[in-house]
Amino acid sequence: MKVAKYNRLKLAIVAALLELNPESFVHAADTPTDVSEAELPTVEVKANAVVKSDEDAGYVAQHSTAGSKTDTPLLETPQSISVVTDDQMEAQNVGTLAEALRYTPGVQSEPFGFEPRMTQIKMRGFDAAETGLYQDGLKLVNPGFAVSHNLEPFGAERVEVPRGPASVLYGQASAGGLVNFVSKKPIFADFGGDIKFEAGNYDRLQGELDVHGTLRDKKDLAYRLVALGRDSDTQIDYITDNRVYVAPSLTWKPSDRTTLTFLSHYQKDETQPSQRYPAAGTLFGNPNGQIPTNRFTGEPGVDKYNREQFSVGYLFEHQFNDLLTVRQNTRYFDTKLDVSSVYTAGLQADQRTISRYYYEIDAKSHGFSLDNQAQLNFATGPLAHTLLAGLDFQHTDASNELPFGSAPDLDIFAPVYGATVAAASPYQNDTLTQDQIGLYLQDQIKITEKWRATLGGRLDMADSQTTDKLTGTTTKQRNEETTGRAGLVYLADNGLAPYFSYAQSFLPALGKDALTDTAFKPETGEQYEFGVKYQPKNQNSFITLAYFDLTRQNFLTLDPISFLNVQKGEAHSRGVELEGVASFENGLNLTASYSYLDAKVTKSSFASEVGEPLEYVPNHKATLWADYTVPSGPAKGWGIGGGTRYIGSSYGNTYYARNTIEVPSYVLFDTTVHYTWKQFQLAFNMQNVLDKEHVATAFGDSAAYGARRVVTGSIKYSF
Repeated sequence: MKVAKYNRLKLAIVAALLELNPESFVHAADTPTDVSEAELPTVEVKANAVVKSDEDAGYVAQHSTAGSKTDTPLLETPQSISVVTDDQMEAQNVGTLAEALRYTPGVQSEPFGFEPRMTQIKMRGFDAAETGLYQDGLKLVNPGFAVSHNLEPFGAERVEVPRGPASVLYGQASAGGLVNFVSKKPIFADFGGDIKFEAGNYDRLQGELDVHGTLRDKKDLAYRLVALGRDSDTQIDYITDNRVYVAPSLTWKPSDRTTLTFLSHYQKDETQPSQRYPAAGTLFGNPNGQIPTNRFTGEPGVDKYNREQFSVGYLFEHQFNDLLTVRQNTRYFDTKLDVSSVYTAGLQADQRTISRYYYEIDAKSHGFSLDNQAQLNFATGPLAHTLLAGLDFQHTDASNELPFGSAPDLDIFAPVYGATVAAASPYQNDTLTQDQIGLYLQDQIKITEKWRATLGGRLDMADSQTTDKLTGTTTKQRNEETTGRAGLVYLADNGLAPYFSYAQSFLPALGKDALTDTAFKPETGEQYEFGVKYQPKNQNSFITLAYFDLTRQNFLTLDPISFLNVQKGEAHSRGVELEGVASFENGLNLTASYSYLDAKVTKSSFASEVGEPLEYVPNHKATLWADYTVPSGPAKGWGIGGGTRYIGSSYGNTYYARNTIEVPSYVLFDTTVHYTWKQFQLAFNMQNVLDKEHVATAFGDSAAYGARRVVTGSIKYSF
């Protein structure tokens, strides 16, 4: 009986962590163009900065470094890659990175509903929040979900989304893909910029500043300052969404062949933990009625979720000649997290009183990331090569202290706040050190005018050490793994580019198997992808259609008897993704996408779940967004836009059984109206125009609502 009681307590504690990350509980470059005379052509090697040029204006990006770490046309990259441009983010007035990815295929950017604290992403059915977020090609470290990230989209020039395994270039990464946040960088131009003020419902007030210029007559030194301040409530009572963001940067360009860009940012967020509610009263009926979407289940004055982040680094590039270019990208980062939360533990027999628990988090993470690259362009007979060799290193120190205890009950239909919450008792106090070194080699080969091949391989070495300060025990783990990828593209004269690729992923799994008492093996993944891309001649549009078959192996599941992690998991995901973007000269911008996903468990310690769909993964997602600005005439400068998002039904699970809760599909609408006159722009945006109340997810007999209607009006002055 004592063992059973202990296991129930452990389950309740894990349930508390669900509020932080429900996923933690579930089972669980341009190549040379002419080699006919064996002469090496002049190759333009661009800096790491992605400058918005005429060909990248609007919604259509022509190039991306995310898929190859070289400046390679998207048409020639044998992989599905979406690029959310600055123009698209501005038109939709996105407030979070998750909102920026709403119209991207293959991505669930809000899998757990309304979430002001962090970015939680699933790609092709698999979690990418812990291992799939990158900034300027360097990983945003979040070991064991110790801290969290919620990047400010106003600081992004674009967001790149390569889907599928990317370990060959990036090392430890999610099997589903990654999201690369490309920071705004200095512009070599006269002094200029934008200043913007915004107001909206939930008492939202926000100011933005983006200025740039050169510092001296030689025009070899440029700067940029991006800043934002926000004071806002949210759709839930007593939950705020306040932020301060400052990102200064400086670029020194002593010659046409050398560029050094210093990047830094400081971000402070003040909010509260998002809410989960009993399924009875949200997803299912309750004799007491429907639980309001604005209901706060914690304690005002007690609940908080405060995060402070700082980073500084540089991007260096030197082109020795037309053949050899070297790059070095670095970042030092520091994140602090301070959390207190009273949360819902379950609904009592009267169907209106909730039991509650209380926990605190004092977490810190800091470290250093480094990526060295050497790019060599050469020819071997009729073949032209862009060879990339790299060595990357990553060091992380993290700590996570978690006191846990009980809290007074609450009538969720008629809450009375102000109860005294007893101090929590120590439950978890860990420190973690991780070191990772990777060696990678990639060759992009131009076989003929029509054929492009990509080959790559990598060796990863990862060391981790976890110390339990409550017990004084230390666990060390070392993993070493090789990964590879290969791809082939055919470039037809009519703009079609069919392709095929194979890629592998690698991710260390920390800890020991509860059944065998042996260290976990690294989690691995492999994917086959077939697709076709289409870029019409003399038209600023791009279409991608892809079919993928992805297997994730050795991931952790919970043993149904001990409730401890074991390594028996395997999942299989396959599907189709279709995306089209276009920007026409008549002022019309379009983006449309459709995703079909069939993701199932193929191995698990829970025999009953084998063959069942993965939790929180809808089979279908379809989106459409259009924005039109009148280019001339009496109505010049006026614009209107709108979009729709369809999210198909998905399954949640209780603590003991998979797919016992079905979340219905829903359709949401967004819109914008804007007017530009001289240096001023007025805009009015609405997200979820019809204010549709919907349940976004369900887990552990609980559910979470999706975002309600958000209305904003803004005025921007450009100078």
